[in-house]
Amino acid sequence: MSFLQLLEAIPPAFYVVCLIVGLLVGSFLNVVIHRLPKIMERGWQQQCAELRGEAVDEPEKYNLVFPHSACPHCNHRIRAWENIPILSYMLLRGKCKGCGARISPRYPIIEAVSGALSCYAAVHFGFGWGAVGAIALIWALLALTAIDIDTQLLPDDITLPLLWLGLLFNTYHTYTSLSSAVMGAVFGYLSLWSVYWLFKLIRNKEGMGYGDFKLLAALGAWLGWQMLPLIILSSSVVGAVVGITMMVTCKKGSEVPIPFGPYLAGGGLIALFWGQTITQSYLQIAAVP
Repeated sequence: MSFLQLLEAIPPAFYVVCLIVGLLVGSFLNVVIHRLPKIMERGWQQQCAELRGEAVDEPEKYNLVFPHSACPHCNHRIRAWENIPILSYMLLRGKCKGCGARISPRYPIIEAVSGALSCYAAVHFGFGWGAVGAIALIWALLALTAIDIDTQLLPDDITLPLLWLGLLFNTYHTYTSLSSAVMGAVFGYLSLWSVYWLFKLIRNKEGMGYGDFKLLAALGAWLGWQMLPLIILSSSVVGAVVGITMMVTCKKGSEVPIPFGPYLAGGGLIALFWGQTITQSYLQIAAVP
């Protein structure tokens, strides 16, 4: 019996493997969240220098793999045992081994959320491509959420491959039909694009970024056009509640920009796991005379 056959035959083993893989990938997502915006900024600076006709030096090698992870305070190189998801943070008591500087609790939080959601996806969808795709979608949404919170950017390096991957999975009707996925991508993009231009015409300023259009298009490609109203409604409600709460408790004015990507991601996860149930319940209630 092969390893995959073993996982299919013993569901709890599949759940545990997904949990462990989710934790490990969560550790890598922390690298993506930290480095990808810096990589993008370096690329923009290099392009601007080239357009100005300035001599551009060969940039220092910097990507998702190199240089090795190190403490930003003392440059202490993170060793393998210091990079075990969650466990290392607990053993180090949230402090750098080299200088004792505080390590952000967001690192173990991302790892824990990645592991927990990956395990839940395995339980929800069972062994098969449905779980594989859902876990990949979860990882991408986690990275996009944290990056948008930090920088108010939704990188094309994640959103565009995510869109094509959703269409690829639905080629075999994994979550919806291919035609529904294509329409979901189109309508997802156009819906927020229309809101963007309507807001700009009325208020003469931008209300959201193009990354939001692409993220909703990607979610439409994964889940189909039928889930778009649920995604938009749930993300808007949560976004409004959080925005009003921040204005009241943190004394932030309405002019302070609030990233919408995390709410779209949350709406996408709601639709992924419970979209069919919520939609059917609504239709049953609506049908009651």
